[in-house]
Amino acid sequence: MTELVQPLTTAPTQAEPHDTGHPPTFSELVYAHFNWWRSLHDDPAHHQGNERYHRVRKQFEAHHGPVVHAYWCSDVESAIALTERPRTKRWQRHRLDFHRESDWATKSKPEIAAELHRCDDLAVRAQTVLTGVRQRICLQLVASSAAHLLSLADSSSSPGDDAANAAALRRERAAIDRTTEYYRHAANGQAQIAYFGGMATVAAAICLIAGLALTVDWATWVAALIAGSIGSVVSVVQRINQGDFELEYDVGRPYAFFLGGLRPIIGGALALAISFAFTSGMMHLPISSTDTQANQRLAIFVVAFLAGFSERWAQDTLATAAPKAKSPAPDLTTTTATTEADQ
Repeated sequence: MTELVQPLTTAPTQAEPHDTGHPPTFSELVYAHFNWWRSLHDDPAHHQGNERYHRVRKQFEAHHGPVVHAYWCSDVESAIALTERPRTKRWQRHRLDFHRESDWATKSKPEIAAELHRCDDLAVRAQTVLTGVRQRICLQLVASSAAHLLSLADSSSSPGDDAANAAALRRERAAIDRTTEYYRHAANGQAQIAYFGGMATVAAAICLIAGLALTVDWATWVAALIAGSIGSVVSVVQRINQGDFELEYDVGRPYAFFLGGLRPIIGGALALAISFAFTSGMMHLPISSTDTQANQRLAIFVVAFLAGFSERWAQDTLATAAPKAKSPAPDLTTTTATTEADQ
C-alpha cells in the first residue's frame, strides 16, 4: 500500500528500526539510503552508512518484499519504490506495493507534488481493484511517472531551465492521464467479468429450475421466464462486444457480481409481464388463429426473449397495452346554465 508519512526533522541515526520491534517504514529506509549515499561521496573508502543501510533494507524487504523499482534523490531525503511481496499461499498472487517519501523534495514545488498525489491515488486504486498482469502494468507505469516527477524535483537531475522543467512536467502529466485511462479500461474489463459471472450464474439457475418444471408440465409463463433470462444475457454480451458497456468498477467485484445477478431477474420479470399480457388478451400476437399450438408457444417464446433483450421495448410495449384512463364527460347541465346566463 502507499505510505504517506511525514518526513522526520532529523535523520534517525540514533534509533535503529529493529530496536522498536517493528519493520522499518519506507521513510526510515529513505533516510538510511540518503546517509549511506552521502557518506559514500564524502569518504568513499570509509563510508559508515553501508552496514546500516543494508540492514534496514533487508528488514524492509523481509516485510514488504524485494524492491523491484526505485528512484532515490541525490540531494534530499526523498524516493519512490515499488516492492513485490511474494505469495504466502499457492492460490495467492504476488502483491505489488507503491511507496513514496517526497515531502522534502516537493515542499517548494506544488505542481510536482500534485502530480505525485495523483500517482498515489492511481496506485491505491490499482492495488485495490486490479489483479494479475493488469495490476502489474498499471503500477509499473505509475512508478515510472513518479520517478520522472521526482527527478524534476531533485536538483542534481533536474534540467535546470524553467521552460524545460515545465515541458517535462506537461509530458509526465500526459503520461499519468494515459495511465489513468489504461486503469479505467482495465478496471471496467475486470468488472465486466464479475458482472457476467453473476449474470450467467443466476440465468443458469433460472433456466435449470424452470426447465425441470417444463419437463413435468408445459406452462407458458415458465417458458417466458427462460426466454427473458436468456435474452438479458445476450443483450449484455452484445453490448460488451460493441465496447459500450460501462460499469462502476471502483465498488469491487462482489458488488458487480451482485448487479449482474439482477439482470436475468429483471429480464425474466419483464418477459413474464409480456407473456401475461398476450395470454390474457390485453395484447394480440400477429399470428393467424389457425396456427398450431406449437407456433403460438414459439411466438410467445420469441416475444419473451425480446422483452429480456430490450428492457425499453418491453416497457414501451406494456405502457402501450395498458388501458388509458378516460377523461370525464362534461356536465351538460352546467354548460347549458352558463350559456343562458351569458345570453
